[in-house]
Amino acid sequence: MMTVLAFLAALALLIAVHEYGHYRVAIACGVKVLKFSIGFGKTIFKWQSKDSDTEFVIGMLPLGGFVKMLDEREAPVPADQKHLAFNTQPLRKRVAIVAAGPIANLVLAILLYSAVNWMGVEEAKAILASPVAGSIAQRAGLVGGEYVQQASFEDEELHEIQSMEDLRWLVTRGALDGQNVRLAVATDASSPTREVFLNLKQLDVKEVDAQLFQKIGINGPWTKPVLGDIQAESAAKRAGLQVGDVVTKVDDVVITDAQQLRQLIRESIKVKDQQTSAVTRNWTVLRSSQSINISITADIKTEGNRQIGRIGAFVGTLPEMTTVSYGFFDGLQAGVVKTWDVSVLTLKMMGKMLIGQASLKNLSGPLTIADYAGKSASLGLTPYLIFLALISVSLGVLNLLPLPVLDGGHLMYYLWEGVTGKAVSELWTERLQRGGIALLFSMMFIALYNDVTRLFAI
Repeated sequence: MMTVLAFLAALALLIAVHEYGHYRVAIACGVKVLKFSIGFGKTIFKWQSKDSDTEFVIGMLPLGGFVKMLDEREAPVPADQKHLAFNTQPLRKRVAIVAAGPIANLVLAILLYSAVNWMGVEEAKAILASPVAGSIAQRAGLVGGEYVQQASFEDEELHEIQSMEDLRWLVTRGALDGQNVRLAVATDASSPTREVFLNLKQLDVKEVDAQLFQKIGINGPWTKPVLGDIQAESAAKRAGLQVGDVVTKVDDVVITDAQQLRQLIRESIKVKDQQTSAVTRNWTVLRSSQSINISITADIKTEGNRQIGRIGAFVGTLPEMTTVSYGFFDGLQAGVVKTWDVSVLTLKMMGKMLIGQASLKNLSGPLTIADYAGKSASLGLTPYLIFLALISVSLGVLNLLPLPVLDGGHLMYYLWEGVTGKAVSELWTERLQRGGIALLFSMMFIALYNDVTRLFAI
């Protein structure tokens, strides 16, 4: 129920803001608006004030909306109202009205990101976990436990990194853009820094997923290698491990953090003659200030299409947290920058998918969006606001694409009109509309297919 309500609330807000952008600018330009609708299909609720020509409607299917304006192309217009029709307006006004919807979504994203900045959000400190073996981070000389104090792209000036989220966002952009990243790291928050160079240009990024961060080697923040809840009938229980045990060594390997320990547990198996068997390892744990040696044989579990080791215990603690917040103007500026960065990244990913440099698996449909809406809402107001901002940016950018059925398609027509002095003919408009609808439905089908695939994978 939480997922459904969060999804519907998100849709209602984002659609209402988009359509209100069209409506508000149309009224400001002197165009008569006949109907403002949130949703399609059968009318659930409608109202109209005495001082307005506009009928406001809520439809049964909340998958879009529209603003119906007086227009000679749709119905006859009385002679005394021709000056109120959309099609009789100067080109600049028609452009402003059409562009207002996507722009309203981008403005909403700025306000949402700014609100998060003003409220403050608890995020993990940028303390690196042990890098994945053979990853870019390991080859760069990182071992885990480093504080990332500053970072930047290769040719830019270093800037402060406030949290692990900041760092992951920078690294994600670098991987997608083919830009190397510089890190200024220290052994603790007060130590001198040294520079580390992440060679991200060597990556061939098709999609942003867990495997990408495995290759980079930055999976998450540093956490202490301590055991939490232990399941009954598990390998950890059989070996005599206890909650609160701090693991210091596995065989001859010194354990520095929980990420390293989890990786060693996963690799506690061997394959010989196509037969998988568990490996017994000697652990050294610190319990009540005493060092204890314990032998443990992991259970073999299947994850996806491969087998891994599991011990049936929670490994690690919560990471060190920090409150990231801004003043009014700094928060607003950060909101603008974030909206711009996400917009640019969205366009680049769409461009890469178009030319085959990125996987179409990156497309997400309503099922995935609904899932993330529910998850973010369950985590609290701040994660939900961040989710809304991200979807609002996506909606704004998508609608600015030059597809004939979208706002960007109409702006493409107006660009042609502005350059040639002639409107696009009805014949070409009809042809382009059909092509745009076919392309849009193809994208929707792929996105829905990806949604269903993800659900079955889970």
